[in-house]
Amino acid sequence: MERKKDDELTERIIGAAIEVHRELGPGLLESIYERALCLEFDLQGIKYKSQEPVDLFYKGNKLSGFRVDLLVENEVVVELKAVSIAPSTVVSQTISYLKATNLKRGLVINFNQRRLIDGIKRVSV
Repeated sequence: MERKKDDELTERIIGAAIEVHRELGPGLLESIYERALCLEFDLQGIKYKSQEPVDLFYKGNKLSGFRVDLLVENEVVVELKAVSIAPSTVVSQTISYLKATNLKRGLVINFNQRRLIDGIKRVSV
């Protein structure tokens, strides 16, 4: 039953992203998509934190300065992109954020696609 709840939240996030992409299309800056997605989350009653700080640790020392694009419902890390081809390092980066936040699920959403579904990757640890 927990798996169904997990899928429902990621599906709601993806649905909100598709709505933003439907309205704006590809070709804009990542920051525009982030603001629009936050507005869509507000409209749909989805709780989120934008540019949430994440601390990573190296040999017991805190490394600050990292930020997750969106943290949704304190459960899902969402990394946004607006590039023709998202580098493979984005998935690795998202996995690192998941480990640092002790979360299990993430989404990478690249808005610079003709069909947004082609720019969505689910990430889990």
